[in-house]
Amino acid sequence: VQLQASGGGLVQTGGSLRLSCAASGRSFSRDAMGWFRQAPGKEREFVAAISWSSISTNYADSVKGRFTIARDNAKNTVYLQMNSLKPEDTAVYYCAAATGTRHYTAPGEDYEYDYWGQGTLVTVSS
Repeated sequence: VQLQASGGGLVQTGGSLRLSCAASGRSFSRDAMGWFRQAPGKEREFVAAISWSSISTNYADSVKGRFTIARDNAKNTVYLQMNSLKPEDTAVYYCAAATGTRHYTAPGEDYEYDYWGQGTLVTVSS
């Protein structure tokens, strides 16, 4: 079972990036999916989540209105569109899957997630 995050890179303030997380080894179509990030010297924090049905999404206040999470269950892939990026968005971004969730659940706590990807680095220059 593997979650492979990609799409990170270096971008200027105000720019955009789209992260992808491709799952393999099992279907994640009935799992909630989430993105977390960890900046240097800081604890990992929640960014966004989406229920397996896509009926619910959940965002950290710091990214509301700038980031959008989406998923394509046919491709076993979740995306994070990041717009209006700020230097404080610089971090390693991790995708994660939460199993056994209801179709409307989009968890915001890391302990609710069972599978984690390896992370992709996003650097926003000022």
